[in-house]
Amino acid sequence: MSLETYQKEVEHLGESRGAKDHDHDLVHDLSRRLDALWRYDQYVANAEGYESIKGFVQKWPKMGNTRTTKQAISRNDQSRSYCVS
Repeated sequence: MSLETYQKEVEHLGESRGAKDHDHDLVHDLSRRLDALWRYDQYVANAEGYESIKGFVQKWPKMGNTRTTKQAISRNDQSRSYCVS
């Protein structure tokens, strides 16, 4: 793809927004963490027979704590700055 074609494809990205950037970032981060969370059981199963890897993978849900992101969204919502632009 040429640079000109690419620029044409992306020139209007971001013009329409459903939320302010900081709101979008919080929701996107929570979505990414929740998406990963439901995969962890499969990752643990895939590591069966490799105990050191399995132990490491079992720590991942705690490392990607969704509670922190949820709390940030809640604090932001309570301050009434969580708005649609």
